[in-house]
Amino acid sequence: MTGKTVEISGKRLTIMDTTLRDGEQTSGVSFSEGEKLSVAKVLLEDVKVDRIEIASARVSEGEFKGTRKVMQWAAQKGHLDKVEVLGFVDGKISLQWIADAGGKVINLLCKGSYKHVTEQLRKTPEQHLEDIKEVIKNATEMGIKVNIYLEDWSNGMRSSIDYVHFMISSLKDENVQRIMLPDTLGILDPDETYDFCSDMIKSFPDVEFDFHAHNDYDLAIANVFHAIKAGIRCVHTTVNGLGERAGNAPLSSVIATIKDHLKMQTKVNEAQLNKVSKLVESFSGIRIPTNKPLIGEFVFTQCSGIHADGDSKNNLYFNELLPERFGRTRQYALGKTSGKANIKKNLQDLGIELDKESLKKVTNRIIELADQKETITSDELPYIVADVLENDFFEQKVRVINYSVHYTMGLRPIASVSLEIDKKIYEEYSDGDGQYNAFVNALQKIYKRLKKTFPVLVDYVVTIPPGGSTNALVETVITWRNNHEFKTKGLHPDQNTAAILATIRMLNVIENEYHTEKLNKN
Repeated sequence: MTGKTVEISGKRLTIMDTTLRDGEQTSGVSFSEGEKLSVAKVLLEDVKVDRIEIASARVSEGEFKGTRKVMQWAAQKGHLDKVEVLGFVDGKISLQWIADAGGKVINLLCKGSYKHVTEQLRKTPEQHLEDIKEVIKNATEMGIKVNIYLEDWSNGMRSSIDYVHFMISSLKDENVQRIMLPDTLGILDPDETYDFCSDMIKSFPDVEFDFHAHNDYDLAIANVFHAIKAGIRCVHTTVNGLGERAGNAPLSSVIATIKDHLKMQTKVNEAQLNKVSKLVESFSGIRIPTNKPLIGEFVFTQCSGIHADGDSKNNLYFNELLPERFGRTRQYALGKTSGKANIKKNLQDLGIELDKESLKKVTNRIIELADQKETITSDELPYIVADVLENDFFEQKVRVINYSVHYTMGLRPIASVSLEIDKKIYEEYSDGDGQYNAFVNALQKIYKRLKKTFPVLVDYVVTIPPGGSTNALVETVITWRNNHEFKTKGLHPDQNTAAILATIRMLNVIENEYHTEKLNKN
């Protein structure tokens, strides 16, 4: 890497999040009007990013309606200058689309490489420049602010740097707020990023530059890191790293890197990052990998018993990425490598104390289950304790007397359920959108009659061994939310039965919680 790193410690960096525009270009992702508005609200008011890009002009009627909905809310809240739309060099067409939607900022997509200008547009640089200036003039007359996207800038710097300099030199004195430098095809490495961004800042010190990374070589975060070290003061992100092909730089990883490694400041509220990640995961249908830094399910879970033991001895295995910073909690996995320390920590959280011999038996049983590739959740630990020690440690307060689920082609599925709760029998039936939904609807009727809260189903994951036969065991893990989130598991060759078993375990968890609360009150 050439040159001297710009002094950055303590300085302020701004974030432009483009989840609702570039993130929506992820294959199969399309946000509804309501979803766009919900994400925009959380990003600007809870996470507190500086700007958001929410749409591409002229794409569709649905895109227009979603954009208008966000703009109406932004106008009421005083956020209009923070909400941007991608537009094109097309005279007044994109500008009018944005104006009709209520927008005030266009991110104008221009060509950042000589090859794109001459081969895609089939124009000379001078002709393209005149077209851009026309749009800028029209925007000024319409009261719309302009930022410039130099599409394919990274390739332009590699193969036609004179063209890039020509464009910026010709545009820097126009009525343009920012010039945005995208690594459109994700080709850069950190050294190139540093050198190219340094060249921009040294050559055009009065221009406000943004850097926009793509992750094709898994270098987006590294490239953002080096762009900032070179002097860039605004970077683009997406929630969960959504985006075309391999995606963009993830918002959560960028924020942690800025704070911990570069010692810089942002307005972003770290504690809200997990919230927006889960929201976007739900709306996009794109699951967060369990090992995704900061936002993955398991990234704050210690699996090794040695780590759990070290954490109990002055937090020997902690780093600066404390889960509480990001609205998370540290957990200790139950599996064959967990050892007694992990199991002991989970038991402590449940208020269970075991002698050394009992703890050894429980540990051996968990290792045995893990060897069979079964998922073990902390909420199942009392069941395992009761099973191993052959006691009534975890009382089964809910028992299924019987149930039946019927499906006839062309008709809605119907379920009837008979439950025993605290030695009293309750029966109900219901229809549903599916067999499991009908079963749950019947349970909810019982709980409504008893005036008890029924947990919300948050997530439902079915695992079938690859290459397995038709009678292979199905593992269903369901995440529930009551006054906290917890998981239960069912294991059975029939998927619906596995889900029902997981649900019955959930009922026992909440019934025991009800009784514990009553005891504490008394």
